[in-house]
Amino acid sequence: MRRSIFAITLAFTLGGCASFGSADSADSYSARAQQQTSNIAAWQGPVDGAQRVSAITDLVSSAEITRLINEALAHNPGMQQQYLALKTAQVARRSVNANRIPSVSAGLNGSRQENNDASYTGSLSVSWELDLWQKLGDNVAAADWAIAASEADVQAVQNELAAQVIRAYLQVSYYQQLIDIEHSRLALLQNNEDLIKQRYRSGLGVLDDLDTARTSSASSRADIAAYQQSLGESVRALGVLLGRSQLTVADIKLPSALPDVLLPLPGVPEQDLSQRPDLMSAYADIRTREYESKAAYKALLPSISLSAALNDVASTPAQALLTNPVWSLLGQITAPLFQGGALRANIESSELAILNSWWGYQSTLLSAVQEVEDALTQEQSLIIQTAAIEEALANARRSADNYTGKYRQGLADVLDLLSVYQQTYNLKAQLLQLHFNQLNNRIDLGLALGLGVNA
Repeated sequence: MRRSIFAITLAFTLGGCASFGSADSADSYSARAQQQTSNIAAWQGPVDGAQRVSAITDLVSSAEITRLINEALAHNPGMQQQYLALKTAQVARRSVNANRIPSVSAGLNGSRQENNDASYTGSLSVSWELDLWQKLGDNVAAADWAIAASEADVQAVQNELAAQVIRAYLQVSYYQQLIDIEHSRLALLQNNEDLIKQRYRSGLGVLDDLDTARTSSASSRADIAAYQQSLGESVRALGVLLGRSQLTVADIKLPSALPDVLLPLPGVPEQDLSQRPDLMSAYADIRTREYESKAAYKALLPSISLSAALNDVASTPAQALLTNPVWSLLGQITAPLFQGGALRANIESSELAILNSWWGYQSTLLSAVQEVEDALTQEQSLIIQTAAIEEALANARRSADNYTGKYRQGLADVLDLLSVYQQTYNLKAQLLQLHFNQLNNRIDLGLALGLGVNA
């Protein structure tokens, strides 16, 4: 009978070892993931004027933006949740690692029967599972990689939060300057109204011109109200990022012009992508699933545990505290023979988890490459658009000066004059919009290249 049990155990062990080869092959996914970034072709895009920077906060030289980013990192609710997720992963690792450490327990029992004195039993036991197959070690390694993934997630949220704060600050500044442009337009239109009145009193114009000018002024006032609403919404959005329930424009130091944002210099794709925390997290997730799969395979193998115990029986609690104990030592080998297919199902589930993580990595990698390429080509497009609008604005200003002189001489219609003025200010607003888009795009490029927050 003993030989039969031993034969069954040995056969099951050998069968488990044969299956273990599949667990080793799981590492191929993480190896393939590392090779993916080396196959990315060189970036295609503008490099003129680009500068090498090490952090996304280096793209903008602004003490106010730095202050706002630090406040957001300290008080943003989403950021705090990510910190807690990391702490949770660290606690889970300690729990898993505890299985590798011997456990110690002590007990004291008391009993008394009729016509007998009370008796007390003291006990002390130590048990330890030998990690012969490194199953427990694989579980700990999986927990370590889960921590690495959580750390990368924290870094990703930090980077994205810093970028969002910079964008929000730029947007507040953009709307403030858009309002200033519209106020300048309105002031000019009101001056035109006064000029039309003077011309009418001098017999050089008609009141219809005044109605036309007032229409343009009213439209400008409506635009100012709309921009002020957008400004308020942008300030409140920035307040949410900072973790504040109340924030006003007066709480923010705004520059007179949009701050300069450096164009980050792209490097080798493999180096740039290796800095991205989302790819780090995706790779760490693959490694986590691989080690979990190894542990699932090793659950098929026998486990060996040792236990030692000290017991003492006495008539008083003090004497039962192991003053004259009896010791025992037990070695135990257990092997899973039949569990309804649960272990095999766990193995299959772990293999599917690896595959799912692999495709998640692929999706993240493709998105990362697209983000870099889109930002680089967008920079080139914005450069071309800006040059064209600057040329158009210069022409519009010359045309406005010419029409102003002609109108004063009675050689031009008020509609033509207002049309030229409107075109000039529209081009100013359009140029400001392009500048704002370019600054935002450079922030996006820095984020896509893996630039983060300085520690």
